[in-house]
Amino acid sequence: MKYTLHQTHHNVADLKESFQYLKESLHKKTPGIHVYPELSLTGYPLQDVCLQIPFIESYCYEWQQFCDWLESQPADDSSVHLVGGISYEISENNIPLELKNSVFACKLGGRPTKVTDKKLLPNYDIFDELKYFRSGDDLGLFEFQGRNFIVLVCEDMWSSSFHHQDPVANLVEHLKQNPLEISAVINLSASPYIRGKVHERKRRSHEIANFFQAPFIYVNRVGGEDEILFDGGSFVVDGKSTIKDLPLFSKAVETIVLTTSKLSFSAPLDRPIPNTWEELFKTRLYGGKTRLDELSDYDGEELIWALNFGVQEYAKKSGFSHFLVALSGGIDSALVLTLLKLGLKEGQSIEAIYMPSQFSKALSYDLSFELCQNLKVPLKTLPIKFLHSAVRNQFRDNFSEAFEGLADENVQSRLRGMLLYARSNQSGRMVINTSNKSEIAVGYSTQYGDSVGAISMLGDLYKTEVYELAKYINRAHGELIPKGIIERPASAELRENQKDTDSLPSYDVLDAILEGVLSNRYSYKNLIDQGFEEAEVKKVFDLYRRSEYKRFQFAPIIKVSAKSFGFGHRVPMSKKSDFYFRKNQ
Repeated sequence: MKYTLHQTHHNVADLKESFQYLKESLHKKTPGIHVYPELSLTGYPLQDVCLQIPFIESYCYEWQQFCDWLESQPADDSSVHLVGGISYEISENNIPLELKNSVFACKLGGRPTKVTDKKLLPNYDIFDELKYFRSGDDLGLFEFQGRNFIVLVCEDMWSSSFHHQDPVANLVEHLKQNPLEISAVINLSASPYIRGKVHERKRRSHEIANFFQAPFIYVNRVGGEDEILFDGGSFVVDGKSTIKDLPLFSKAVETIVLTTSKLSFSAPLDRPIPNTWEELFKTRLYGGKTRLDELSDYDGEELIWALNFGVQEYAKKSGFSHFLVALSGGIDSALVLTLLKLGLKEGQSIEAIYMPSQFSKALSYDLSFELCQNLKVPLKTLPIKFLHSAVRNQFRDNFSEAFEGLADENVQSRLRGMLLYARSNQSGRMVINTSNKSEIAVGYSTQYGDSVGAISMLGDLYKTEVYELAKYINRAHGELIPKGIIERPASAELRENQKDTDSLPSYDVLDAILEGVLSNRYSYKNLIDQGFEEAEVKKVFDLYRRSEYKRFQFAPIIKVSAKSFGFGHRVPMSKKSDFYFRKNQ
């Protein structure tokens, strides 16, 4: 049997493009089974768009036009196209009564037929499918050319205590009572990227292939939807090995012929191995560890692809092709600039701007200049010293008191943000935020200052990961980032001789505690039992709980880990938060 994997890259709600692509693929009349991603006709995630009447009317119109076109074509039973779309039940006054996330089989010369509806509707982290869809209750069995197939939609290959059923277990039990030879298990996915997830998808796919003694075909979409990345990474596996891999972060179409004699499986199991979506959220802090594991070289290269893909998608869809980065002489802005340069496309450009204050070290300029020379990026200098002095004088004269302390530090950052956006307006460049996950977690950034930007590249990387990624880039892509930037103590340079460690624990300790809080969901007592010092745990919890309002107004963050801030982090800003400090938990 021939299988064609369509790893598509279409904008969400670009209905005309999606239906046109499907028509063109059908016209080619490539024999066999064609597999597309989940909701390939509409894009994913649609969120509230799928409930809006203009969208519903447009989708239903395009669907009807396509059905009529398909039926009008000369009949061809040599191929079938399995596509993802929405099944709508609409009231007389145009109100959507029921939506299902469906798979349709399309053949030339006939009308589409429904194959299955998605059964497991994820409702955790960034997902909220229960808000929109109703779960299916069919088995997902499909017949083509006398052969039997299992069709699953994304989450249906996983199980969880959060779900009311287990589609894989149900199929295993059904086939025990009603034996069928399964030719392949097919999964249509729109699965968001997190680092290491490709391995977990394959591990589960091998298990399912062994359950049914049939190859597993996995097709995922490509796209950057604000904070969320869809990496593609489609594949075909049997029970033991990978037969075909499609690229990450790139659309692709591949046809593969599967021959039964070349497939290999382990002995079938009596019942599915317990396997939950929670396994995708394994943390890097467990078993008495007080430090995070280091990134591997593979992690480093994958992160470069992912972060640049996210920025490029956001820029393209927002209408930008030129970028602006504020350099400080520190590691975060240096890494952002370097990443952007590594991912720059033809016709795009980057400009760096350095805005020294009276507290900025000469070394900061020297290192920024060296970095820009290495990257061949123009560097502009725009001092804030006199603007800062003018603000101080105005406040002293009008409020009759000294302008000092945190207010004086923050105004420097906000002046930089103002100038950065003035240059953005003047030049038409997109500002890229340079804050990291550690700073965002503890509020170590100035609202409307260094927290500004259209999108955050490093907002899901801890500070220790920022250093590791910078070191990897220098190993793999040449010494682009000056050694002095990597080795100098981190400082905001907003007062004399300031260092980050004046206000925060060392970053290796801070990041491990934060991973415990965010991913492990540890309590105060859990972290102390883990081996962290109580004073440091208390300090981190206090900073973390007081910074929710800053996170709420932060730029979109490109999600690359299992648990990030942003869309998947939904916490009330005004909550009572003394529960964080209970020692008896």
